[in-house]
Amino acid sequence: MKKIFSLLAVGAVFVCSSCTSVAPVVATSNPVGSKCGVATETKILGVYPLEGDHGINKAAKAGGIKRISHVDVETNSILGFLYVKKTTKVYGE
Repeated sequence: MKKIFSLLAVGAVFVCSSCTSVAPVVATSNPVGSKCGVATETKILGVYPLEGDHGINKAAKAGGIKRISHVDVETNSILGFLYVKKTTKVYGE
């Protein structure tokens, strides 16, 4: 019974392990824009790309943005590195 409980506890730690951090960084003095462009990239094992490019330039082109006001980056992962999805959102005019 103790072994089963220990395995479940270790499994729960692996499943729940993730990290989110927010750091306000001023990139430009441009006012907040009304347009938003999104670019997404998916990787397996944190190294092998499946699809996409999450670059700022690609997101700006997707939203038709010429002047960038700010950028948000969102990272979703399963077991830390097994499956990683990064999404970049660019705002501006």
